[in-house]
Parts: sequence; structure tokens; C-alpha cells
Amino acid sequence: MLRPLKSKFTQAEYLAMEEAAEYKSEYYNGEIFAMSGGTADHSKIAVSCAAELRQMLDPKPCHVFNSDVRLLVQPNGLYTYPDVMVICGKIQFVERRKDTVTNPILIVEVLSESTRDYDRGAKFNFYKQIPSLQEYVTIESESARIECYRRAGDKWTIETYDNLNAVARFESLACEIPVKRIYHKVAWLE
Repeated sequence: MLRPLKSKFTQAEYLAMEEAAEYKSEYYNGEIFAMSGGTADHSKIAVSCAAELRQMLDPKPCHVFNSDVRLLVQPNGLYTYPDVMVICGKIQFVERRKDTVTNPILIVEVLSESTRDYDRGAKFNFYKQIPSLQEYVTIESESARIECYRRAGDKWTIETYDNLNAVARFESLACEIPVKRIYHKVAWLE
């Protein structure tokens, strides 16, 4: 999270501001935090991951979302925009909203220098509170490294893929994606 824009806002004020805003912001505990923009490689990785998941999940009752759809982490009140989310089965929207969901099974965040610590630390701790979440995936944008955190009862395990020739397993979705497909056409590979 970056520094807050103003002291305190209600959830309703935040949502009204987001509808008119030219940029996305996170909301937590009454504060609104401007989200930093991403690089071209960050966007390529997020799009590639979403496209691969979409193709693999086409025959299943699953929905792949990009960062245009907002997530409300209900137990703690965080509103945020993950890079990629997957919901299987019925989509649970926040009451009277069609742009905010609450029940992802998988969340993907593409890491950058400015977000890496937050995405792996505080944000992951927020995400762990989502009852439906089975897998949290972080993808480095400047090197080949994918970390898949998986819920195992009350604990989380991690599996790391740091080789372009590896195949990343998304256990919650029963699918696999070659790591090099996720890093398709990134600048540091050309």
C-alpha cells in the first residue's frame, strides 16, 4: 500500500470515489491508498497468466478475472484489485454491486520492486482470511520465479518454480501451466 490520500473514509465513500476515479485505489480501515502503476512486463505476465488459466478452465464452471474486478476481503474489510482471480462455481458479489467479489479460490499477484514485500507479507495475511481461498500465487516480474502458496488445513505450504522449463501446478484448479508460457514475450527474455 502507498500513503493514504486523506484521513478517514467510509466504505460507501470509497466505493463512490472509485466509480469516478481515473485510477484504482485500495481501501482498508477507513483509509484509501493509491495503487502504483505496473510495467509493460508486469502487464504481459498478468495477461499471459489469465489467458492460460482461461484456456485451461474453459470446460469447468470457473471464471477468470483480471484486475478490473475488485475483491472485498470480508473478514478484514480490505478492498483491492488482484492481478488475476479465479472463482469456481457461483460468483458471490458484494450486496448491490456487480464489480466486487468475495469468493476467489485462487489469487495471483505479479510482484514488482515496490509491491513485493507488501504482496508477500501484509497482503498475503489479509488474503489468508478468505474462507474460499485455496491458493495464492506470486509471480516475479523481473526474473523467472513463481511461488504457489496452498492452504493445507490451518497451515499454508509453498511450492516454488524458478526455472523457465518447469511446469507450475495450480492444485486448486487441477491444472498445470509451463512457466515459459506465463513469461511469454517479457522484455528480459528477448
